[in-house]
Amino acid sequence: MKHGIRFIVLMTLVAPVIAFGQLTVTNIAPGGYHSLFLKSDGSLWAMGYNFYGQLGDGTFDNTNKPEQIVANNVVALATGGFHSLVLESDGSLWAMGWNQYGELGDGSFNNTNMPEQILASGVTVIAAGGEHSLFLKSDGSLWAMGWNVEGELGDGSSNAYTNKPEQIVAGGVTAIAAGYYHSLFLKSDGSLWAMGDNEFGQLGDGTFNNTNQPEQIVASGVTAIAAGYHHSLFLKSDGSLWAMGGNDQGQLGNRTFASTNKPEQIVAGGVTAIAAGIDHSLFLKSDGSLWAMGDNGKGQLGDGFIDSPHIIPSGTATPEQIFPPPPPVLVQTVLAQTNLHFTATCNFGGNFYLLESTNLSRPLSQWAPDWTNVITSRHANIFSATLNNAVKVGSQQFYILQSP
Repeated sequence: MKHGIRFIVLMTLVAPVIAFGQLTVTNIAPGGYHSLFLKSDGSLWAMGYNFYGQLGDGTFDNTNKPEQIVANNVVALATGGFHSLVLESDGSLWAMGWNQYGELGDGSFNNTNMPEQILASGVTVIAAGGEHSLFLKSDGSLWAMGWNVEGELGDGSSNAYTNKPEQIVAGGVTAIAAGYYHSLFLKSDGSLWAMGDNEFGQLGDGTFNNTNQPEQIVASGVTAIAAGYHHSLFLKSDGSLWAMGGNDQGQLGNRTFASTNKPEQIVAGGVTAIAAGIDHSLFLKSDGSLWAMGDNGKGQLGDGFIDSPHIIPSGTATPEQIFPPPPPVLVQTVLAQTNLHFTATCNFGGNFYLLESTNLSRPLSQWAPDWTNVITSRHANIFSATLNNAVKVGSQQFYILQSP
């Protein structure tokens, strides 16, 4: 069993814009049991678990309300299992929280409960894994520090960890992603590279062998990356979504629960952004729709269901459209002069009702109160209804179900 506790590794799916008083929230970062967010004035806020000082508020006390940590100049955030990274507008890198394996990069193994400056300038991108950290400098160089037992730092060594930033790649790196024990990066030529834990095939190199050096996985055409607990996602320039690694909860979205050690195409095109959680995945399409797959034991897919965590898998291996909610699919109709009955399969949980009918003599206003049904289980998702004294007009009747 690997060291440590599982946590959410979530790349920012889109730059969210959320009203917050007179300001807006512009960036978010969920960690193991804590969260950070950034306001439009450059202030940093935090809440949640703080036993190791990962909130950076000068205490080790948990908080269930947002606390302001830095007043201004923050431009990017990254959260690991129990540590946090902060990037300021002058290119300085700051860190706080758990540091037992040197993941803060300050040259010590001491935890800190306040933001500590690690580098004074030149940093452009940050990422935090379970117990390791990655960052890019303005010259395109990749740097890493922290836990390295699985080779996730990519420094070619057998050192268990390092508490100072090490240069891994001299230049040309444009994007980074940190899983729990593995790391991904992109180069300016569109090539995808990986290193670290590969027990479930998350590196995508066709083996299940760990590697402590960067290994090229795809030669060109990759535009975005995301790393989960033991799975990886990437986008290509044609909008196609690809995945590899652990799949016990269907997080790859390949319609099976089998892991794969090679990149597998999940969606042929139209994908614009991706994110990876512990055992679930999200993606956006160019039409603005949000899709999800994988573990749903806590309702993390947002499809209206909470699948039993005692059932493995507790989710779906098929990408589901989450927003806008899809209408139920009418699968059967029985037409009669009186007492019309129909059934529909609903792939979205919730409180459904009959919203509209055509070619029936009753006005729309009289339909909604007729019948409702709450669907809470993916395994019992059949909506059925009998409408009394419905008079058929014409040869066909059509019905639309919709969640309120």
